Amino acid sequence: MSPNVALIGLGNMGTPMSRRLVDAGSSVRGFDLVPEARERLRDGGGTPAETAPEAAREATAVILMLPSSDVVDAVVEELLEADAIGEGTLLVDMSSSEPTRTQALATRVADAGVAFADAPVSGGVRGAERGSLTIMLGAREADRERSHELLAPLGRVVDCGDVGAGHALKALNNLLSATHLWATSEAIEAGRRFGLDPEVMLSVFNGSSGKSGSTENKWPNFVLPGSFDSGFGLRLMLKDMRIATGLAEQVGLPSRLGEDAVELWAEAASGLAPDADHTRVAEWIAARAADGQGGQVRDE
Repeated sequence: MSPNVALIGLGNMGTPMSRRLVDAGSSVRGFDLVPEARERLRDGGGTPAETAPEAAREATAVILMLPSSDVVDAVVEELLEADAIGEGTLLVDMSSSEPTRTQALATRVADAGVAFADAPVSGGVRGAERGSLTIMLGAREADRERSHELLAPLGRVVDCGDVGAGHALKALNNLLSATHLWATSEAIEAGRRFGLDPEVMLSVFNGSSGKSGSTENKWPNFVLPGSFDSGFGLRLMLKDMRIATGLAEQVGLPSRLGEDAVELWAEAASGLAPDADHTRVAEWIAARAADGQGGQVRDE
């Protein structure tokens, strides 16, 4: 029997994910605050709802793809108060949330008989469209098989541990990703000033030990073409970085490089438009180098 899925949060990631689920045979009812997003769901074969509880009611699984733990907590509380989720429902938070708050939320919904898993993703919009996301699953052993079956159409599901493990690993991954992108952008700008061709530099990096997701994907696909449209916002990246450095602090590990990276990204965020894509830090770094101080780059 095909699962009856509610997907709450139909943004850059939620919309292509909903289409993958529909194509795999799931019945998908979804909600987003933005009317256009709800219409995109309809165009993709899903059924839009006017509220989150309406989307979740009668669903066997509810997926959340939301911007923060604050929003996740608020939506789940709304669902519980409306009796839209209950005994037997699998609630999966695929947002980039805070691990300790995820654990607390799992305890909260367990009182209503709801199973909980966290399953944040890496791979961006293209990965969501292709069904090639890396999905970091944190779940009780009893809920893992069911979670795998639900999420398989979206990509590769990796068991990371108990509830909260997925969100912890996602934050740490994004701290690495952000640090790689910053270092890559500084290196390429230095090489460009010396007279090196950025495409040649990337070719060498990608065949050498300097290779990273930034040299293989972000720079050639979003920075060099000047599109800066990876689909992941700069402020969302900064939020994840802060979750990671906060996690390091909680476990008693000083994160000197991580804290410095957060400070640099925060400086870039203050000089870029509120909705700037995270790949625009490369443009900001180049502008800062050109004027000898903080770059002031704005989206057109």
